[in-house]
Amino acid sequence: MKKWNRAKADAVIVHVILVLIGIAFVIPLLWMIFAAFDGDATLALQVPQHWTLGNFWAILSDPANQRAFVNGVIISFGQSILVVIVAGLAAYPLSRYHLKYKRPFMYTILFSTSLPITAVMVPVYELFVFLHITDSIFWTTLFLAASGLPYAIWIMKNFMDSVPIELEEAAWTDGASAFSSLRRIVAPLMLPGISTVGIFTFAGSWGNFFVPFILIQTPSKLPASVTIFQFFGQYGSVEYGKLAAFSILYTIPAVVLYVLGQRYMSTGFQFGGATKG
Repeated sequence: MKKWNRAKADAVIVHVILVLIGIAFVIPLLWMIFAAFDGDATLALQVPQHWTLGNFWAILSDPANQRAFVNGVIISFGQSILVVIVAGLAAYPLSRYHLKYKRPFMYTILFSTSLPITAVMVPVYELFVFLHITDSIFWTTLFLAASGLPYAIWIMKNFMDSVPIELEEAAWTDGASAFSSLRRIVAPLMLPGISTVGIFTFAGSWGNFFVPFILIQTPSKLPASVTIFQFFGQYGSVEYGKLAAFSILYTIPAVVLYVLGQRYMSTGFQFGGATKG
């Protein structure tokens, strides 16, 4: 009986802690939703007396905000495409070939995934200044892609290991090249891995404030991740309704991309019997 009561008490404590953690996340979300539709929003959590779409219209009709969202999409999609292509090409030899220094190289990649971006921003900024490539969306996207490659290569290699090499050997017998087998056989079977890398890369780039803030100076070239920060001082005082509306619009691209790619991310590799018969 004592053991049962103790187990029950432990379960109650765990549930109370989980509920408190859930409330800590739900309250800011509710404030953002209510404030976005409230013309007189304040810092307090309150249900709007008069619901309105004026905050959204004010954000969407502002050309500066439109440019910020477009810049963010360009940078994030550009980085995602570059990372997926380069990581796939880099992961292929690591997965398929017996390289002499593959293990130390993989450990180096693993170490690089844990390296914080703030640790390298000072030398990176100095390099950008030396090469006169600051204030450039293209070069900023290229640097973000390079910084996202270690994690992407590690994930891609693990997914690629799950694709039976016998499928490629059959294609090689028919005269296909290594690149052709990668493009026509391995890549279609790796859609879960490609989707995972692409979505995580996009989400990380879409929410990246520090790198664009350091490397881009022209306001018209800044992405939405930086513009949302500057929004605080734009009118001298914070307009909470517009800030909440901007925040909701800011989350839509990442959420939509995740929903569209979820069926690929949740698909497991089922190649049992694929090389038999």
